[in-house]
Order: sequence, then structure tokens, then C-alpha cells
Amino acid sequence: MADNNSINKLDLNLLKIFESIYQEENMSRTAEALHITPSAVSHALKRLREALDDPLFVRSNNQMLPTSACQRMAPLIIDNLSRLRQILQHWGAFVPATSKHHFRLGLHYALEPSILPLLSRLLSKVAPQTSFASIKVERTNLTRALAAGHIDMAFDVALPIKAPVLHKQLATDDFCVLMRSGHPLANQLTVTNYLAAKHIGVSNRPSGAAVEDILLQQQGLARQISIRCQNFYAAKTIVAESDLLLTVVNRLAGQLIAESDKTNKVQVVALPLNLAPIATHLYWHAQTEQDEALSWFRQQVETLFVQNI
Repeated sequence: MADNNSINKLDLNLLKIFESIYQEENMSRTAEALHITPSAVSHALKRLREALDDPLFVRSNNQMLPTSACQRMAPLIIDNLSRLRQILQHWGAFVPATSKHHFRLGLHYALEPSILPLLSRLLSKVAPQTSFASIKVERTNLTRALAAGHIDMAFDVALPIKAPVLHKQLATDDFCVLMRSGHPLANQLTVTNYLAAKHIGVSNRPSGAAVEDILLQQQGLARQISIRCQNFYAAKTIVAESDLLLTVVNRLAGQLIAESDKTNKVQVVALPLNLAPIATHLYWHAQTEQDEALSWFRQQVETLFVQNI
């Protein structure tokens, strides 16, 4: 059992490392998440073990599993750390016109072209000294990234997320097809020739089906992906110079054409079959629910989507 002297001398910074090890269950991921060295994590854990007189975690394969005492006490410690963060986040009033707050947004690459320009224009008017960063976050790590404060909020499609992560649907969007002007299928795109045509798939993952392919598969359909790339603007350029088709949501299609196709080389055609519309959601952690700056930002985002749907 830890003695009072050890507790009184405990460096509270160690609790942040404790929280991350408990959440990540891995020393290397903890070091990466906190931007410190693995040796610093190991040293911190050693100090905590000595101060609390408990192993805290035991190694099993590549995981750090909590001891029974750690499993019992960790939720209480993490809950109080969250409360402390909330208190500090309320330190001082947030004034949009003069604030220099930096917002960290988890944003899926496919949403950047349609969301970032809107946010940039908005903040330049109402909060000109603030800044924001678009940060890539793997969907499987979204809850962890929000809980650890690596991002303030995230934009993505509907995901199976549970409390303490909260979310709100911002908009839904249907699919359409981009093809070069003068394409032989421009006025006669049917389900049959759509599926028979060659397509461009866009994804920043090395493999796996895109969301539109998953929706097609649910209907027992499949298309032929001839080129797979990571960027919609690159895909749109290829479309302008080939007979390949690019399937995107309407909002993104408008962004791709309006800002970069002054010569009308690409046109939008209705998708000849029904796919479920894509919903865009805003995600945030319950521990930031009362943060003045983030609450203001979320309200601005909601208004922004209403005005631009």
C-alpha cells in the first residue's frame, strides 16, 4: 500500500502517462501518443510503481494489462483527470474576435475539399486570430484520440461510436458521377453500362473497398476499378482526360468542378442506381461538452452546414 509521504511527493504529470498506458495498453503507442520517448514512459511507470507499491500493469505478449488494483482505481483517476481538464479549459472567457485559440480537427481526407474552405472563410470573418489544423485520425482510434485530447472534434461518416463520445449529424449527401465532357455515356448512363465501365477509386488506404463499393456490394453489385489513387483532385484530372468514371458525393463534385475546372472538361451525371446517402457527423468527447471555445466552434459548424446544404 502506498504511504502518504510517497503520495504527497508524487509528480502529477505521471498520471497523464498512467492514463495513456491504461487506454493504449501498449508502451510504444503511449510514447507516440504523448510525443515522448519509450524510455521516458518506462521510467515514469517505474516511479509510479514505487510510489503506489503496485505493479500496475503486467506485460502479456504486446499488451500492458492492468492489475486488479489498477483496474479498480484507474477509472476513478481518469475521471478526475478529465474533471481537472474541464476546469482548466474554462480558465478565462473565450472571445472569438480576439482569441488565438488553435482548433485541432480530425478530418477524413474525403471531406477536406468540401469542409476546410467553408471553415477558413468562417473563421476569417468571426475569429480572425484563431487557427485550425486538419489531422488524420484512423477511425479505429477516434475515441482514443478524442479522449486523449489529440483532437478537439472530428468530422466523418456515421460510425458505431458510443459514449463518452458524442455526435450529431450535420448533413446527408447523395452520390453522382463525374465524367469528361463528351463522354459517350453522358446522355445514356444506365446501371448496366455504369457497372461495365472502368472506374477510379479514391482511398488513402493501401487496400479495401471504398464506401460506394461497400454500398454496391450490399446490393449484390460490383464495378471495375482500373485506377486507385489517394486524392480526389488527381482523380478528377484523370477523368478529364479519359473515359474513366469517378463516383463522388454531390457536395464534393461541386467543389471539384467549381474551383478547378474553368474549361468545362468534366461534367456531373446522375448516378443511375440508388445508393444510400452519405451522412456527415460531428464527433466530440463528453469531457469537452462545456468547454466555451469548443462549444462555440461546434455551434458555428452546425450553422455553417445548415447555411450551405
